[in-house]
Amino acid sequence: MLASPVPCPVAPAGAAWGEAATWHWRGLAVHWRRLGNRSDPALVLLHGFGAASGHWRHNAGALAEAGWCVYALDLVGFGASSQPKLRLDNRLWARQVVAFLEQVVQAPAVLIGNSLGGLVALSCGVWAPGWVRAVVVAPLADPTLLMPVPKRRPPWRRRLQRWLVTWACRLLPLELLIPLIARTPLLDGALAAAYPSGQGPDPELRRLVARPALRPQAAQALRAMSIAMALRPRGATAPQLLDQLDLPLLVIWGSRDTLVPPSVRHQLQRHRPDLDLVLLEGAGHCPHDEDPERFNRSLLNWLGQLPGPSLRTDA
Repeated sequence: MLASPVPCPVAPAGAAWGEAATWHWRGLAVHWRRLGNRSDPALVLLHGFGAASGHWRHNAGALAEAGWCVYALDLVGFGASSQPKLRLDNRLWARQVVAFLEQVVQAPAVLIGNSLGGLVALSCGVWAPGWVRAVVVAPLADPTLLMPVPKRRPPWRRRLQRWLVTWACRLLPLELLIPLIARTPLLDGALAAAYPSGQGPDPELRRLVARPALRPQAAQALRAMSIAMALRPRGATAPQLLDQLDLPLLVIWGSRDTLVPPSVRHQLQRHRPDLDLVLLEGAGHCPHDEDPERFNRSLLNWLGQLPGPSLRTDA
């Protein structure tokens, strides 16, 4: 029996759900939010590329009502968190999330990630399994699932790749392109591609994506991120991480995902044959936001089967 729950904070409607705060990590400001009773088992929600913690606007309330203490944070470089000129890749973000579990959550948690957030959740599950109860990816995004990194590359080839990637990213006029996309219908087109059913792209979602892109440091963060993700070592790629994960794994995929096609799931199953897979018919790349009712139901059904604490016994 868990201790009597602390009163649950009121959940504002939309992207401003829960209680918001700032946590400082390695000199960087990290925006995070929480909804639910601290005495309940913890979930940490990890957003995808270009999004932020508010993207879980249709999920946090249902998960908290089901007896979970729900946390979410803006990964460094995204949302309202710092946008530094650092090598931003899933290694750094995994260290950020693990430190968040240690210092803020102060307990192991189930990690749930959309797209890039799924890669970060998987990374944490491999590198810090003591802080992770289970991993949910919805879906898992990593180009190496389609274009594997060779096991051995000559040093000259690695140096050439590093030089080409670095200079290509430096020459790309991101300072002009990012504001252009954020302020024009180009952003609406990108969102529509992620939401093929038309359920989801709305003014609130547009603001959630556009505001961080208009911050002064957005271009430098994206440039640093592009270089770091392209030059990751093989051990930090999804295929290698899947081979090493020794925790329960759920994959939720939209059947109409055009950004990361559902056929990629066969690559996941090759590396992790025992994973649990839910395919949401008609949903796209953001099934948690496009079809939250079915997403929440599928997720809660799976969470209820996990060993250890799951739901309040006095709810």
